[in-house]
Amino acid sequence: MSDLDLLTQSLARNVKRWRTERGFTLDTLAARAGVSRGMLIQIEQARTNPSLGTVVKIGDALGVSITTLLDYEQGPKVRVVPPEQVVRLWHTEGGSYSRLLAGTEAPGPLEMWDWKLMPGENSGSDPHPAGTVEIAHVTTGELTLTVEGVEYRVAAGSSVTFDANAPHAYANHGEVPMQMTLTVSVPLVH
Repeated sequence: MSDLDLLTQSLARNVKRWRTERGFTLDTLAARAGVSRGMLIQIEQARTNPSLGTVVKIGDALGVSITTLLDYEQGPKVRVVPPEQVVRLWHTEGGSYSRLLAGTEAPGPLEMWDWKLMPGENSGSDPHPAGTVEIAHVTTGELTLTVEGVEYRVAAGSSVTFDANAPHAYANHGEVPMQMTLTVSVPLVH
């Protein structure tokens, strides 16, 4: 079987799997993705090789990545992320950063981040969708977490959980670098 055949079969299986898991009918997914019902039927029956744009629209509508839709690995899902594949989302000249360590859809997107904030630096976040939860574990320094204008101090060795559907920010008001592992769980797309 060619690589293209493998991808076509994987896309068919994964679109049907995620559509079913989300509880979407073909018509619902077609409307959400902006593609025709006929195109979805052809995709789910592995009778077409849609454009990348179409795959992106379907992934967005399902709330899953293109990687997830095109994944043709069979069997237990184990994904090791070596250090050189960790994604650094942002950084400052002062040495602060956030790195996406790993992520999955289980049943909604779930991400694990490595964050570092240098003394005096901060990072704000807009509200996430309702039902989003964040869990942080501070390994060094002290995190000042602000949720809806209220400050919470989280010392090294401590953890915090919060509903992230409100404006929130992370800051380091201390004199040493603050490092934490942050997990973000986003609810299913309905």
